[in-house]
Amino acid sequence: MQTARAVPEQPLAVRLTHWLNVPLLLLMAASGLEILAAFPQMGPQGEPASWYPLQEWVPPSWLRAGGWLAGARHIHFALGWFLVANGLVYLIWMAASGEWRRRAFLPRRDSMNALQTMAYYLRVRKIAPEQGLYNGLQRLSYTAVIFLAVIEVLSGLALYKPVQLSALAALFGGYDGARAIHLLGLAALAGFTVGHIAMVLLHPRALLSIFTGGSRS
Repeated sequence: MQTARAVPEQPLAVRLTHWLNVPLLLLMAASGLEILAAFPQMGPQGEPASWYPLQEWVPPSWLRAGGWLAGARHIHFALGWFLVANGLVYLIWMAASGEWRRRAFLPRRDSMNALQTMAYYLRVRKIAPEQGLYNGLQRLSYTAVIFLAVIEVLSGLALYKPVQLSALAALFGGYDGARAIHLLGLAALAGFTVGHIAMVLLHPRALLSIFTGGSRS
């Protein structure tokens, strides 16, 4: 009789792609802020936009990378391809290995658990809901950030080649719309990162498992 193969909590493919994302995302964000600093207005052709509350805000130099606009663009677009490749490796591995069943948010399975977990974190519920590898709220967050990353890549491509990919840019409302959505996506990724770090600090065992692989199930 064949026994089921034990699978670590965090397989090697997850750990490698996770940690490779860290420097790539940091440099992408920093070079993106350098690009923003060159043209901080969000309206058409660099004009102020009524909806954007930070018209005169220029990111401080310690948050930026590239030194100037051209240098930042070289860093941003070069590393962008490595980030896309890393993401594709992760997604292909998830599909091929079947790990998506353990990690992706499945509404019928995870919706109630996500609500219960949120209630627990808000102190509305006293007892933590049952949890496996992840709780429903974690699965929702990790799945949502994949879709957010896809939007960032597509809006970034629209900014990179707005003429050649004019049809793609049109989906975002043109070049200026793509630029606004790209910046809002960066803000959302930053918010996700803060929440992710907070959850890891609350559950330090999860931090250990992303280094060691954790226990096998």
